[in-house]
Amino acid sequence: MALAQELEKLRTAGAGMAMAVLTSGGDAQGMNAAVRAVTRMGIYVGAKVFLIYEGYEGLVEGGENIKQANWLSVSNIIQLGGTIIGSARCKAFTTREGRLRAAYNLVQHGITNLCVIGGDGSLTGANIFRTEWGSLLEDLVKDGQITEDVAQKYCQLNIVGLVGSIDNDFCGTDMTIGTDSALHRIMEVIDAITTTAQSHQRTFVLEVMGRHCGYLALVSALASGADWLFIPESPPEDGWEDLMCERLGETRSRGSRLNIIIIAEGAIDRNGKSISSNYVKDLVVQRLGFDTRVTVLGHVQRGGTPSAFDRVLSSKMGMEAVMALVEATPDTPACVVSLSGNQSVRLPLMECVQVTKDVQKAMDEKRFEEAIQLRGRSFENNWNIYKLLAHQKPAQQKSPFTLAILNVGAPAAGMNAAVRSAVRIGICKGHTVYVVNDGFEGLANGQIHEVGWHDVAGWLGRGGSMLGTKRTLPKTCMEKIVETVRKFNIQSLLVIGGFEAYEGVLQLVEARGQYEELCIIMCVIPATISNNVPGTDFSLGSDTAVNAAMESCDRIKQSASGTKRRVFIVETMGGYCGYLSTVTGIAVGADAAYVYEEPFTIHDLKANVEHLTDKMKTDIQRGLVLRNEKCHEHYTTEFLYNLYSSEGKGIFDCRINVLGHLQQGGAPTPFDRNYSTKLGVKAVLWMSEKLQEVYRKGRVFANAADTACVIGLRKKAVAFSPVTELKKVTDFEHRLPQEQWWLNLRLMLKMLANYQISLTEYISGKMEHVTRRTLSIEKGF
Repeated sequence: MALAQELEKLRTAGAGMAMAVLTSGGDAQGMNAAVRAVTRMGIYVGAKVFLIYEGYEGLVEGGENIKQANWLSVSNIIQLGGTIIGSARCKAFTTREGRLRAAYNLVQHGITNLCVIGGDGSLTGANIFRTEWGSLLEDLVKDGQITEDVAQKYCQLNIVGLVGSIDNDFCGTDMTIGTDSALHRIMEVIDAITTTAQSHQRTFVLEVMGRHCGYLALVSALASGADWLFIPESPPEDGWEDLMCERLGETRSRGSRLNIIIIAEGAIDRNGKSISSNYVKDLVVQRLGFDTRVTVLGHVQRGGTPSAFDRVLSSKMGMEAVMALVEATPDTPACVVSLSGNQSVRLPLMECVQVTKDVQKAMDEKRFEEAIQLRGRSFENNWNIYKLLAHQKPAQQKSPFTLAILNVGAPAAGMNAAVRSAVRIGICKGHTVYVVNDGFEGLANGQIHEVGWHDVAGWLGRGGSMLGTKRTLPKTCMEKIVETVRKFNIQSLLVIGGFEAYEGVLQLVEARGQYEELCIIMCVIPATISNNVPGTDFSLGSDTAVNAAMESCDRIKQSASGTKRRVFIVETMGGYCGYLSTVTGIAVGADAAYVYEEPFTIHDLKANVEHLTDKMKTDIQRGLVLRNEKCHEHYTTEFLYNLYSSEGKGIFDCRINVLGHLQQGGAPTPFDRNYSTKLGVKAVLWMSEKLQEVYRKGRVFANAADTACVIGLRKKAVAFSPVTELKKVTDFEHRLPQEQWWLNLRLMLKMLANYQISLTEYISGKMEHVTRRTLSIEKGF
């Protein structure tokens, strides 16, 4: 009963409210997913929702540009790039007369809640509009355009912003809508160019977008292992021309067949003079005589379908934006909805705009160190890691330590990137670095050899596992593993893999009492498409797998657009873990996603069939249902197909698709490349510290719980969790952590698919402040 009341309360939370959504400024992939989420969540809480076409121009022009939306207005748009409601740069809105007309148009429709999706310019404009609102209404009353009563009734304008900008140049937000998709486009181009450059031994200068912000250039350089990078925040030292040419020549003489130089369009030198891609090309040709080509990526970066990350991010932010409008009072400042780690937060709009302006000011005044710090800790981290890994600097001194690296479990995209960065940081630290082929089995059989800096060149963008991987657990060959550890004097072990990697290290730790040789430092980097390892929110490879599954579902949905009234039942991987099917479900707008973690009965299945039957009566005559491979012992994919087919007889027909191993393959996404690279670096730095701590009289002896950990991203920061602690929160039978953060995403999946659900579970984002101090906090990404 209480549940029904709660539901009623929420369904009427927005009753009588009217809200409008507009997209403004440069377009970004994922804007449509945001428009869809705002529209549906608005209707869900009982508000009237209006779409404003052509950005602020439509707001000023009014008329046909402002239309009320219904649930189906935003159907089948989540996979489209750009913005279906259009965006325009608008001169009129920058004038008071323009804003006066805009205010009049909003009042005519009774709209006092505005959700603006755009860059910092668009959001600043929205804030000015809000501060002037009272005086604009007074003017309208004076001019006799509206009555005093109307002005009283609509006396307050609430504003919430979502940042849509591929540059990721808005301070305070981890990721802006469109950034991840733009990185996808850039990495696709780099991967393609790499193959042709290697054939001809060419040098490529790639120019990416970012007039004032080097984020895209920086992350794509980090994710592709580029030889040289130019970003506006950190101009090269004087005399960089000599240094760059020297380094490119050196790379070639070591046997590399290509060079890649990445340059942000806003690149400058120490004196603020622009550095153009053609200038760089001419330099290389004149000094080194290399065959050099320039590729300017341009608007390709804004185009194409949004990535899974952008679709989920935009949906979460859209939902949160509506809640922020529902909860707004005259005293709350205009806010921006953002993600911090994987938590929604609200930030005061003007604080973000202020810091964003401070960065530009610091750059104009040539305070470059400060500009990088103001961009936030993760930007600074990316920059430092790029510099560490791009070029080998001889180690200060040889360290006495040895490190062995292996892959365990099923292949996952990103494993190779993690091995590469771990090997290189190990060498930087002066350690002897070994790699092991074929997992714990290879370790037992002594398939182990020392590697150098250049042995891992070109590994970043490769899918699967170059070292080879096996599912064998140590307990089947413990004696032989101990023998190898003794023979090679291995003092630290980095295991990159899935649930078996975690379980394997746990077995080694539990055998420490028996074998002193296992009293060494151990670290697990979780890498599995299932995302089922305890101690982390994201495992390497899961982003790539979600994108692969999503692309397949997009195509499956498209195939149904010709045939009416068809329901697809799609089976995803993931073992018992429903992460893959839930997140893919959100990204493709699925009608349901069945997972083991949320038990379902025949009644639930019946409700789903009825829901689809109702849907077939509307204009949208297709359905998509996802099923995790192990979600139910008896309700198999075949069973669901038979049930849906017979229940839907005469109303819709069914088809099955089992996605299978395409979810394990493919080149890693930018997120997985970047994340793997960082975890590889952080893991080895942590292991080096621990080795120092336990080094006594020329030997390593580690038996404390905190000397064998899983590294992972937890909420907002990278954390190390002892495997013995994690054992207490693991369900070993189903190979799952007992608590999983992503289960709260399922509310969003159901709401967006038009199920009546209670949002009592929904956790609203907190208002946080953006200052220089908060920007210096270490974020995981």
